[in-house]
Amino acid sequence: MPRFSIIVPSHGVAGRLSQALDSVLAQSFGDLELIPVCDGPDAPAAAVAAGHAERDSRVAPVHSPPSAGLGGARNAGMRAARGSYLLFLDGDDVLVPGALARLAARLAETGDVDVLYFEHERVPWWEGEPANPAAALLAGAPRGAFAPAEAPALTGVALPAWSAVWRRAFLTDARLKFPAGHFTDIGWSGLAGIAAERLAVLRSVAVRHRLRRQGGRLNLPGAHQHELLDQVELVLTHARTAGLPEDRARPLFGQLFEAVLRTAARPRRLPSGHRAFFRRAGSLYRAHRPAGFRTPGGSLGVQHRLLAAGAYTAFRALRGANRAAGRLPRPRLPLTRLRYALDLRRPLDENLAVFCAYWGRGYTCNPAAIHAAARQLAPWLRSVFLVEAGQEHAVPEDVEYAVIGSRRYWQLLARAKYLVNNANFAEGVVKRPGSVHLQTQHGTPLKKMGVDQSTYPVVAARTGSFAKLLGRVDRWDFNLSANRHSTQTWERAFPGPYEALEYGYPRNDVYYAASPHDVVRARRALGVPDGTTAVLYAPTHRDHRTGFEPGLDLEAFCEEAGEDVVVLLRAHYFYDQGVPAGSGRVIDVTAHRSAEDVCLAADALITDYSSIMFDYANLDRPIVVYADDWEVYRETRGVCFDLMAEPPGPVARTPEELARIFRESAYRSPESTRLRAAFRARFCEFDDGLAAERVVRRIFLGQSPESLPPLIPLAKRLPAPAATVFVRS
Repeated sequence: MPRFSIIVPSHGVAGRLSQALDSVLAQSFGDLELIPVCDGPDAPAAAVAAGHAERDSRVAPVHSPPSAGLGGARNAGMRAARGSYLLFLDGDDVLVPGALARLAARLAETGDVDVLYFEHERVPWWEGEPANPAAALLAGAPRGAFAPAEAPALTGVALPAWSAVWRRAFLTDARLKFPAGHFTDIGWSGLAGIAAERLAVLRSVAVRHRLRRQGGRLNLPGAHQHELLDQVELVLTHARTAGLPEDRARPLFGQLFEAVLRTAARPRRLPSGHRAFFRRAGSLYRAHRPAGFRTPGGSLGVQHRLLAAGAYTAFRALRGANRAAGRLPRPRLPLTRLRYALDLRRPLDENLAVFCAYWGRGYTCNPAAIHAAARQLAPWLRSVFLVEAGQEHAVPEDVEYAVIGSRRYWQLLARAKYLVNNANFAEGVVKRPGSVHLQTQHGTPLKKMGVDQSTYPVVAARTGSFAKLLGRVDRWDFNLSANRHSTQTWERAFPGPYEALEYGYPRNDVYYAASPHDVVRARRALGVPDGTTAVLYAPTHRDHRTGFEPGLDLEAFCEEAGEDVVVLLRAHYFYDQGVPAGSGRVIDVTAHRSAEDVCLAADALITDYSSIMFDYANLDRPIVVYADDWEVYRETRGVCFDLMAEPPGPVARTPEELARIFRESAYRSPESTRLRAAFRARFCEFDDGLAAERVVRRIFLGQSPESLPPLIPLAKRLPAPAATVFVRS
């Protein structure tokens, strides 16, 4: 059997799970089995775990339903474990290098112990120094193996389950398992600490606990806070039944009620039932207080005495005594914002939806596709699009709009039940209780996004305040995703409390709804001559450059690629136009409102690192990557994966290579088709033509996820056909 079984629950941490698993598999001590616990075979983390299992036979994923919670997931891992010792690692934490070797060496020194406690680091998610809260608790423990009575302060409940390794035979003999519900670590550590007979300590950090920006579930307000008392009662009752000696019961009691008072002293954690929580906690305190227990000094001791006396009113007064101090007068607001503040006091308009795309650049992208679907499926909604001044012409005549910054704009934002955006609303927009903010995104990420950009100076300087960015993220209720890669990337780049909607991108629905007639219409609207092969060239923005540079001599490319080739140039949406008109074989379509129409018109795509490649892949038409500066882009902008290792088609590094790929038809070769198929399977996962309908039914109609249109398998999807086939004699 392996020496260690490392059990890793993965609910809600798919974006960081790879780092956790990699930290285990990279350990110098390799006598282990790694057990990721996923919500089910189709859960976001399941694909991550399965990929690691394919690469390393020591990885053995198991499944536990989300309803079983963290405790149920750990119990599922325990049932599958074969190791002598178990280690529980949260899915967004990591083992520090050499941790298992140090644990194995320590066990060799102490012999078999029931529990080996170790130190851990709590690492702030963004800025600040790591903390080692276990160090002080473990410092006074005996040097070798010891009985619990020799270190009664080491009760275990002050340490999380992942700050120790547990002898599996001991757990089996004691019939220990994680209790159901929240605060399962307190119940587990308390029960295990009561049952353990032989302990040891490793005074070295083994786990790096990475704090989440939104905090742990246990710190969030809600009825689940009452479950803390369930765990406390479970432990105290078991201690009494087991006849735990008073010298051990006293520190156990003190640590348990230190946790209780942390919650009782923060009424905001309990939106309802705070008095009931206090009353029940006081009853438990009086019923289980061990003989000789001394209350601590200072404010904490006062809280103990008030809890014991059931003095709820005095307890609340103690906690609120200092709140009035330090309050500052509110600054005077400009008139427009003052009116907005007044509008915020008016009721939400339950039938008002506000949409915006690309900071007001017009009626486009995912918000426009959702708007169009809402008009069909929820016609009672009043839907208003927001546009910048001067962009009113970019909104269809039958679509209601408002100009950003106007009085009406602020009125709509104050009253709207639904707010839909593919970027972000203005800094001063308030997230009202009851409102629903949907972030649709505007592409699948290849480049680093959000807070992941912080280590790239050129990009970070342009991004501005990450604190303000995250303030905007906190408004999101839902975040749209077209594939699991995006879901996991957004989780890291935009940490927040939102729900991920893996429904596909509504803007891509048109690729499955369009007919051959629509393709011909799009080509003629763009001026593509009949009988030619239209190649869309769509380079992305370079953060280290100013202004648009095409990066390729397009006229020369047309001459070299073939006499019937024309290029549709679409610069990044930061720019209003691409290049001046030339011979007529280069058509600048940068200003064309619909990127989807441009893609429909094109027979093939050339891009460097633009996210348009992920959308265009839905059409199952040839894609060529022109990567003349990949190394520079990767170092200055940062990327989420190696495009050169997983391209959607042939890769060219020079203009000559690019022209040859078209001249010799390599862009549509069997190898190109194979690469595109793998790319589509990964990145077109949820794009099946029904994304907008799913969004509208879930967000505006309030339908359950189970009732939404099921995903159409990739093999059964029928994208719009290309207008021409590039054939050479």
